[in-house]
Amino acid sequence: MNTRLPALPERLVLPARTVCRPGSHVDLFKEWGGGDARCLIVHGRALDERRLAALIDRAPSGTAVKTWRHVGGEPTMDDVGQCLSEARRFRPDWIAAVGGGSVIDIAKACAGLIHADHPVESYHDGAPLPGRSVPYVAVPTTAGTGTEATMVTVLTNARTGVKKSFRDPSMAARLVILDPTLLASCPPQTMAASGMDALVQAIESFFSRGATAFTDHLALDAARLINDALVAGVRNPADPSAASELMQGSFLAGCALSNARLGLVHGLAHPLGVRFHAAHGLVCGVCMPAVLRFNREAVGEKYDRLAKGMGCDPAARIEVLLRKLDLRSPFPGQKLQEVDALIDETMASGSTAANPRPVTRADVTAIISELFRPGA
Repeated sequence: MNTRLPALPERLVLPARTVCRPGSHVDLFKEWGGGDARCLIVHGRALDERRLAALIDRAPSGTAVKTWRHVGGEPTMDDVGQCLSEARRFRPDWIAAVGGGSVIDIAKACAGLIHADHPVESYHDGAPLPGRSVPYVAVPTTAGTGTEATMVTVLTNARTGVKKSFRDPSMAARLVILDPTLLASCPPQTMAASGMDALVQAIESFFSRGATAFTDHLALDAARLINDALVAGVRNPADPSAASELMQGSFLAGCALSNARLGLVHGLAHPLGVRFHAAHGLVCGVCMPAVLRFNREAVGEKYDRLAKGMGCDPAARIEVLLRKLDLRSPFPGQKLQEVDALIDETMASGSTAANPRPVTRADVTAIISELFRPGA
């Protein structure tokens, strides 16, 4: 791989402003918004009624606040449609997403499509986005997807089972609030899977065909932070040092992937996760070692740079982390249906197109066979 990278991507898109401070989520209305504004708060189960009420109590006089709760699970186009219906009735001046990656993806899509003329499915299928949005603020309660830092939303069509992304600069957050204290209530298995997702995103964006010198710095720092803190953070989500490093690492990985793209792991993970109803981060983690071995020769000295930055061999470290975090592959010995359709979706993915080594259908078949081999 040519190591003489451009300094910057052709178009650099980052959140307009970021606040990184313990306890900062309570200042949501202080950091964004004022009197006589209308705010829609999109949230999930992580924001309990007591904490939600305390947040709303801090809204300035004259601010109208409406809430919409995501019931859980991977975000679907139906979820976005329901959130859009509520938003269009309420007509918010801004939208706040307080939750995990699914909550943020739904809120981001809602903010980006609130003025859209067509159904959500049209944009999922590739129609140009309207480019007009209401401002949205991202307050993540997990450390993993990095979606708070991106202009990308990933949704599943519940009718067809197709999971893919769409992106537009208008969907970048106007404000991100990184409050590591919000990780204290994150379940350990959620923390493990989301942290693995963030680590894989850092690695894939570092090796991506779209990588630049700028995104490489972000990706390397992200990989180092997440690798150092993930096990400690899962074992004790209230550990302030680990929580801060995980949240910052996830954010940096999101900035990197948004501007560099990803690779074959994410091309595989979307169709596999939908078919086996497995957590996205888990699927990414179990796919990563095989893809790293596949890409090893193509990435050349960048593999050694990543190993030096992480302080370990990346492929071996992922396998160690999977064991330590009890992230067990759901695939060995399973019967995979619709193999051709899965390969089609993998090959059509923009992530696969950004993989550092060109990918063929035979390559995908070989990796799938490795993942599903009994005892793997």
